[in-house]
Amino acid sequence: MQAVSRKVLFVKLSVVAVAVVFAAFGFQQFTAKYNKVGASASGPTPSHTGAPGESNCTACHSDNPVNTGSGGVSISALPANYLPNQQIPVTVTTSKEDAVIYGFQITALDGQNRRVGTYTLASQSPAQTRIANGIVGGVQRSYVEHTIDGVVPTAFGSKSWTFTWTAPAQRAGKVSFYVAGNAANSDGGTSGDYIYTNSRSTLSGSAISNFDADGKSDVAVFRPSSGTWFSLNSTNGNFNAVQFGATGDRIVPGDYDGDGRTDYAVWRPSSGIWYVLKSSGGTSSVQFGASDDIPVGGDYDGDLKADFAVYRPSNGFWYVNRSSTNSLSVTQFGNSTDKPAQGDYDADGKTDIAVYRPSSGTWYLNRSTAGQLAVQFGLSGDKPVQGDYDGDGKIDIALYRPSDGGWYLLQSRDGFTALQFGLSTDKPIPADYDGDGKTDVAVLRGGIWYIRRSTDGSFYGVGFGSSEDIPVPSGYLAQ
Repeated sequence: MQAVSRKVLFVKLSVVAVAVVFAAFGFQQFTAKYNKVGASASGPTPSHTGAPGESNCTACHSDNPVNTGSGGVSISALPANYLPNQQIPVTVTTSKEDAVIYGFQITALDGQNRRVGTYTLASQSPAQTRIANGIVGGVQRSYVEHTIDGVVPTAFGSKSWTFTWTAPAQRAGKVSFYVAGNAANSDGGTSGDYIYTNSRSTLSGSAISNFDADGKSDVAVFRPSSGTWFSLNSTNGNFNAVQFGATGDRIVPGDYDGDGRTDYAVWRPSSGIWYVLKSSGGTSSVQFGASDDIPVGGDYDGDLKADFAVYRPSNGFWYVNRSSTNSLSVTQFGNSTDKPAQGDYDADGKTDIAVYRPSSGTWYLNRSTAGQLAVQFGLSGDKPVQGDYDGDGKIDIALYRPSDGGWYLLQSRDGFTALQFGLSTDKPIPADYDGDGKTDVAVLRGGIWYIRRSTDGSFYGVGFGSSEDIPVPSGYLAQ
């Protein structure tokens, strides 16, 4: 009798579509004595997380509109950025004080809404989670969801489940997790239940000028005359002003403490000292480089922390102080007229050494995994504006041509693209302003930021800063 009761409870969570409920879950008719319907150990029908192309569990539990009532579903322990092959514990919690049993279903998708990464379930007896597969738009997706043994609350008014998501072997750009939760009353039917949906994303460590860790690049400038940084948080529009630096300093923004936020940082050519104001707290200063060097910050060792690095045009050497081991790496790659164009071109989570040679319009890449590559792309007056314009986790070869205001992109996934966006006197400031994992085309003109959103191709202007200010996104490019 106890086993039957548990199955009756689970009916509330596993029924999703009335028309297919019996076929989907293998319902069995018990004897007339009980006159109840019981469920198998399977979870809910796949493809009901509210992800793009999917419905949610209100397809069956339709008494209450989605995301109403006093409950919710959350995704926790997901970092702002991920590393290739990183194993990340993810916790899902469905809550509502007066619910009796709880359920969930979650999926991870890349920027093209394809499944990404793999799942490892917690070792439990009996199992409280399972992996299921579904088809959306002709493409298979994978899900983690509850089982019949995973519906009983772990605390008053809520139930949590934990599993491990393993990131793909190569960066896949922005990864989004979509989840649906069911807070059920356990009355043996589908009425009176509450369905909640939510989503969270993690990036491949490539977000720049991101002071609030929301995955969007912030409009921000550095004012040399006062050594002050000014920024607009994309999360809430709050204005921030931080004095850190002096006249003559070169900005070298980056995430030096690995917390997913951009840190205020400057490099002082007169002394070769890097000064960093960490968002996690505290400051640091390191002497690294000479007055004629070009700072080329990036994550060269793949630990999600920016490294101190310089390019020395006089001898074509790259000097990198790796944060993971606090050791020096020296590589000869380039000549005195080259423009450094570092970035993760092979999606292995490490910044690659790269230069653009204006005299021949050639890019030379020294990729940490895929090896060296030379690509002829550009003219002598072009400016390198490398970024991940197609959102596949790989930095793309890209140029801004002041003579015609044209952007020329050689995307690793989507191929060649050219568009006119700017004037000869504009400063290129590419960054991911809309948080979709793709670098947006943008320019700064007389204190006005003109940004073309990659999400829909629309553009907007923001007045921020003065003519003397240095836009923070430009601190990631060769100057």
